[in-house]
Amino acid sequence: MCIAIISTEHPEYPLILLNNRDEYLHRPTQEATWWPEPDAQVLGGYDLHRPVHGTWLGVTRHGRVAVLTNFREENEDIVEGARSRGLIPNAWLKSDPTAKESTEQFAKRLMEEDGVRGVGGFSLCYGLAQDVVKGHNKGFAVVSNSTPDVEGLIHLAGSPNETHALSNAAYGDRSWPKVVNGEKWTRAAIEASVKQNESREQLLERLLGILSTDTMPRQKENEDWDMYLNQLRHSIFVPAIGRDQLEEMKMPAHQVGDVVKHKATDATTGCYGTQKQIVIMVDKQGKLFYTERTLYDRDAKPIEKGEGDRSFDFQIEGW
Repeated sequence: MCIAIISTEHPEYPLILLNNRDEYLHRPTQEATWWPEPDAQVLGGYDLHRPVHGTWLGVTRHGRVAVLTNFREENEDIVEGARSRGLIPNAWLKSDPTAKESTEQFAKRLMEEDGVRGVGGFSLCYGLAQDVVKGHNKGFAVVSNSTPDVEGLIHLAGSPNETHALSNAAYGDRSWPKVVNGEKWTRAAIEASVKQNESREQLLERLLGILSTDTMPRQKENEDWDMYLNQLRHSIFVPAIGRDQLEEMKMPAHQVGDVVKHKATDATTGCYGTQKQIVIMVDKQGKLFYTERTLYDRDAKPIEKGEGDRSFDFQIEGW
């Protein structure tokens, strides 16, 4: 159950975005990279399990930012629908950068083209970094599968001193401890970093620390697996669950072998946890810093801290 935290509270980095991607650890995912043509303006990871190669988070050379969290709604039985939710952020990131499309125009296009139907519950936070940093327009927008029309768009990060979190429930649901704690801890980390006049690298370590905070309750004896999954709402970081205790954890039946990757019948079952951590910072001059930390390889084996890190920085074009 992923989380995205957006903050405008740092004086030198007026846009900060934190993200944990929680996923089945056997699901193949491309590490962060510049995408191939014709979408070479996009930076981010993307899904390798489905051929459409959707993403959950990305940025572009022109300042576009998109991060998606999904959730299962009541009476929704389909875990993986015919249409990938990853195509929704793709639609914003792959848009013609010369078209100058606003967040409202994009939402209208998305809804008119039926881009929010038939994919299950989701929230997409998207916009232009320059709108946040420079205070233009209304900052970022949030569109979901239940957004009625363009007038129903939610706007955030339109002014300094804001911190907002989204997870796997409708935006604004304050019943999730990981959302409330994520906002609180991010504010505190930025305040402490500013007070101590820390470097960007020191700030980065603080923010990665937030993404690594594990408050996940451990499964109780005789606790049903589906009931236990509700506990994911408590923790920003999700430790790998179901690795060696498939029977004890009462997970659905799997093909059990001698190594971890043989314990999952496919890419969307088996061991689950925080797979990737991403921190994005944009400074007042329009320079974007992107760090991705991969915690597990494609065989669901842990990667030594820092060995799976990828970092990028670039000047946003047209700033």
